[in-house]
Amino acid sequence: MTAPWLSLVIPVFNEQENLHELIRRCLAVCSELEKTFEIILVDDGSRDASATIITEAAKEHQGRVIGVLLNRNYGQHAAVMAGLAESRGEVVVTLDADLQNPPEEIPRLLAPIEAGCDVVGSMRKDRQDSLFRRFSSRLINKAVQQATGVMMHDYGCMLRAYRRNIVDAMLQCHERSTFIPVLANSFADKTGEVEVAHAERTGDESKYNIWKLVNLQFDLLTSMTTFPLRLLSIVGGIISLGGFAFSILLLTSRLLFGAQWAGEGVFTIFAVLFVFVGVQLLAVGLMGEYIGRIYSDVRARPRYFIKKRVGHESRSGPPPDNVVLETKVT
Repeated sequence: MTAPWLSLVIPVFNEQENLHELIRRCLAVCSELEKTFEIILVDDGSRDASATIITEAAKEHQGRVIGVLLNRNYGQHAAVMAGLAESRGEVVVTLDADLQNPPEEIPRLLAPIEAGCDVVGSMRKDRQDSLFRRFSSRLINKAVQQATGVMMHDYGCMLRAYRRNIVDAMLQCHERSTFIPVLANSFADKTGEVEVAHAERTGDESKYNIWKLVNLQFDLLTSMTTFPLRLLSIVGGIISLGGFAFSILLLTSRLLFGAQWAGEGVFTIFAVLFVFVGVQLLAVGLMGEYIGRIYSDVRARPRYFIKKRVGHESRSGPPPDNVVLETKVT
């Protein structure tokens, strides 16, 4: 059987309230395109009935809905990479399962792809998120823009389209800390952006809490640039010069005003010392982040472990391996 033109990759984690509606709407949108397609649902170790719903949908819509069930939760980007490895389409579109980015917006991304873009991002208009989420997204977008030089406005939106050659290039990259939009842009010759609608979240709350957003920011900074290390060198040099200048000031004050004045400034010395200690701890911690990622990459363990695949009966040949340990189930 020939490969489909479109692959829709959707990571799923505890989305039982949205899955039936998501699958129905995705099937409707893809059918209206009048092109061959497949919908790949990757269950990222959900603890609710999501895996069961995906399995039933794959059996009901044989060949059009593919289920990839991971054995535990590996994170959104690892789940997306599992879906990309499974995909066969000439064009691959990624989408969140929470229906905040309506599937009906998919055709907006396909038009620039057909016009020659390698990667098409989306900008959420009238975002239905909290003030904190919008603020944190703005910080992340600015950081990515400065680090990559690619002026896309909304790196946090999962609704994105990629050509097959971009997907194949990403699958050849085996680093464990992967931020997919940045990785895709590093291979793209021509990128584009379109505005898409953004709906209120249905079902439960967002899976990203404050701690996960902080971790995401660290992942972004340490996976795509060494600029923080350079910045630490600059800041360290500035503080060292400041400390030297301050010591000259203390020595001069002692000579001019006597030892008593210098003794009364002991708390100032402690304050400066604490600044130095804080900068040193920050530098050690940041270098530890990089060293930890080097350690993870050197071990070269798989990003994820596939427990089960469903919906492959209509395919010719075995499912792709893509350096993934798995248990194959028909």
